[in-house]
Amino acid sequence: MTNIQTNEILWKELLNKKIIICFFTGFTSGLPLFILISLLPAWLSESGLELKSIGLFALIQFPFTWKFIWAPLFDRFSFSMGRRRGWLIIFQVLLLISISVAGFLSPTSQITIVALISIIIAFFSASQDIVIDAYRRELLLDHELGLGNAIHVNAYKIASLIPGSLSLILADIFAWDLVFLITALFMLPGIALTLLIKEPQLKTLPPRTLKEAVVEPFKEFKNRKGLKEALLILLFIFLYKIGDSMATALATPFYLELGFSMTEIGLIAKNAGLWPGIAGGLLGGVWMIKLGINRALWIFGIMQMFATLSFAWLASVGDNNLILAITVGLEFFAAGLGTTAFIAYIAKTTNPKYTATQFALFTSLASVPRTLTNASTGYLVEFFGWYDFFIVCFLLAIPGMLLLFKIAPWNQSNTS
Repeated sequence: MTNIQTNEILWKELLNKKIIICFFTGFTSGLPLFILISLLPAWLSESGLELKSIGLFALIQFPFTWKFIWAPLFDRFSFSMGRRRGWLIIFQVLLLISISVAGFLSPTSQITIVALISIIIAFFSASQDIVIDAYRRELLLDHELGLGNAIHVNAYKIASLIPGSLSLILADIFAWDLVFLITALFMLPGIALTLLIKEPQLKTLPPRTLKEAVVEPFKEFKNRKGLKEALLILLFIFLYKIGDSMATALATPFYLELGFSMTEIGLIAKNAGLWPGIAGGLLGGVWMIKLGINRALWIFGIMQMFATLSFAWLASVGDNNLILAITVGLEFFAAGLGTTAFIAYIAKTTNPKYTATQFALFTSLASVPRTLTNASTGYLVEFFGWYDFFIVCFLLAIPGMLLLFKIAPWNQSNTS
């Protein structure tokens, strides 16, 4: 086969209708989460809210931690547009409305309402993720899963450009109500897609009862792995990215405290993190073909740990655009590698028959550090200071790495 023929096949795969759908669903899935991670802390920080209170706002992301509880509802019940599209259009429209409303509130005088609307956005976003994950799994054939999921994950990251870059730049020019309205309008492509696409054909019969939808996925996982190994796997999923997650929880307030402007953060920090993160994700997928999932977890996990220390370097240097770009680029490249191996491991651990609920369970557990533990970051920073805080984040990554001896031994045969 010539290079020209190979390139033609590659382009046909990339321009496949299903792959294009994966790009747009990835984008619309990532947008609300990055609003909560990037735009919300910047808004609260500029409004004068103290760092401890901003850190506590990580608790609003609890729906991402508990989404496995209501995930079975989306398998069991459906609407006239279909089981996936029907639920999806509801949550996308509600996200458009709730994000738009948020900007008209005042963090200083209406902090309770701000917290409530933030929780609502998180709930709608987590629910949308459940439906999109299930839709993608039912849409793609087995040989399309690798490329389809890679496109989805990277489109998810590209979505961070809107609230993490464009919106921050606009915040230096316009009032916050207009910034949130413009950001919310980026949900429209996802809504249009949902109206245009078809419901995927069912490969298996949906659960006949709600009890079956709730109980069987958890029972199957415990029986297949055994109770001890199942608990170790769940503990590993919780711990593997905890250091990396905590290190970036207050990234925007950290940059602001060092003296960087909103525009500098939008142009340098967010872009320097996005593109290396995408590169890390793509290269991680290629390297895993040779390494296998187990060894990738080891190598990428170690890189992820040490990249966290780059934030300590930035804390010691201070306001320096070049060091900011290098530091963020290194951390996000390593995080992209680690996430690729981590998602591959979760996929390997999931039984295809119960993908929606089991995948929701594992990703919910993985999001706990971003919600529960990240809520303590503001207090940790005030106690340790920024430099020592990032050292603590490095040390917190060690237990997850040690669990690899049990759940993913280096020399154990595995597939990528």
